Amino acid sequence: MARLLLAPGFWLGAWAWDEVADVLRAHGDEVRALTLPGLDPDDENRLDATLSMQAQAIVDAVPADETVVLVSHSGGGACAYMATDLAPERFSHSIYVDTSPLPNGFVINSALDLAVREYPLPDWPQLEAEGNSLDGLGEAMLAAFKERAVSEPTGIAGGPLELSDRTARLSVPTTIICNSFTAEMVVKLRDAGELPMFSELARIDAEYIDLPTGHWPMWSKPKELADLIHTVANR
Repeated sequence: MARLLLAPGFWLGAWAWDEVADVLRAHGDEVRALTLPGLDPDDENRLDATLSMQAQAIVDAVPADETVVLVSHSGGGACAYMATDLAPERFSHSIYVDTSPLPNGFVINSALDLAVREYPLPDWPQLEAEGNSLDGLGEAMLAAFKERAVSEPTGIAGGPLELSDRTARLSVPTTIICNSFTAEMVVKLRDAGELPMFSELARIDAEYIDLPTGHWPMWSKPKELADLIHTVANR
């Protein structure tokens, strides 16, 4: 069975993967979910965290003599891709959940004022206006999200992604699980070459799989997402 390392998106800790991790473990997979640097509310220095620190934390979570399937969601896709750049040999597969590998120099939220050190969870209308579908999330889940969310360090949300000139990361087998956008739409945007956030996909021989739901499928369709991750990871 697969060894899986789960990286959450913005405002989230390892807890965000709890339901998915339970299903994966029931399938027999070995699972570890991370709380990335900057997202531990008890860390008094968390606002100093950077994307590079997050990427290194992912690499450090993989023993040097092992490989894992790396699963990332949303904003966690940036540091996940950086991790495959730092140590491609430690990742047997990379699965992106409603996110994708991003090109060198990409800024996740270029509208942020870097002088303001933290980026709190926006209200629901703003999140949806920014393209983050809340489909499938009930009131209880939204309440839990709001209660447990940790503000994102602005240095991560508004800082540029830094990749090396090495290309080994491009050879890591890659799967894109498409939720907010259909697989067909993602491929069209990739091929059009007009949006930087999809440009790196043109360099990667990735597969694209649909799981229609909102931007947080680990809560709206946890079993379906876990079953899909398990299938991909254990081919």
